[in-house]
Amino acid sequence: MSATESPPRAGEPTGGRPAERQPAGRTRVALRHRLAERGIDRQLLLLAPAALFVLVLFIYPFGYGVGLSFQPTEGGPFAAYQEFFSDPYQRDTIWTTLRLSLPAALLNVAASVPIAYRMRGRFRGKRLLTTVLVVPITLGTVLTAQGLLNFLGPTGWFNRILLGIGLADEPVRLTNNYWGVFFSIVITGFPFAFLLVLSYLSGIDPSLERAAATLGAGWWQRFRRITLPLLAPGLATTFCLTFVLAFSVFPSAVLVGDPAGTTRVISIAAYEAAYVQYDYSMAATIAVLMGLVELLVIAAVLGWRALLYTGSTAGGKG
Repeated sequence: MSATESPPRAGEPTGGRPAERQPAGRTRVALRHRLAERGIDRQLLLLAPAALFVLVLFIYPFGYGVGLSFQPTEGGPFAAYQEFFSDPYQRDTIWTTLRLSLPAALLNVAASVPIAYRMRGRFRGKRLLTTVLVVPITLGTVLTAQGLLNFLGPTGWFNRILLGIGLADEPVRLTNNYWGVFFSIVITGFPFAFLLVLSYLSGIDPSLERAAATLGAGWWQRFRRITLPLLAPGLATTFCLTFVLAFSVFPSAVLVGDPAGTTRVISIAAYEAAYVQYDYSMAATIAVLMGLVELLVIAAVLGWRALLYTGSTAGGKG
């Protein structure tokens, strides 16, 4: 240090220049940029109303129901679960509901694939045909059940035709039993399955099939080796949604089924426990078991999807 230089002051760097301080505004801008790079910005506040809606109407009732299932009036916390599985009349409702929902969901998905496969292109009358296939959405469960009773009931048109042409000596029973509920679930669930499968098929690039056709692949080879693997994620999602819709069947099982016998589904058992027996703990237990069964079936379907297709689910691949 020369004689003319003074010693550094307290808080001043040894280089002789004062420390450079960034303005507070610049620091906030840099922090905001770093958060934005991680997907955190003010736009996330737009999710607050939706998050509050889900919390109030879904998460809280679900947690309250789970807690209520462990608070029976008598016995320990698992007394309601033990009572449900020890009673065959209650326990068999799970199998009854699966016997209705699984075949109905499979049929809806299987019937949607060939129809949607033929309708993904452009042709005259496509809009009208799509409207006809989707009309059952507007009917509702009650109107669909009334139509089934008028058409397939003992005095309905179908039985009148069979009796009139001599194909049956007595009316064929297709309502107020398993088949009435099954037909109702299929009619109300098919439009959802059809629209979902059609949207997934429309997202698959048709040039892939054209390229396979130029290499000599037939339509079945193109469908089995190209379209079906790419459609597998969409089929799995469609099946899960239609299954959940069918598993929660309630009005159809009462209107066109046998709610005290062959079509006593698990939702009827939950209703009777809550509003007939006023056993809210048992009703919550049945509701929790409904969710667990649905989750097990969905997990199995998603596992099948992972085995059949392991690629990305983005980019028009369902």
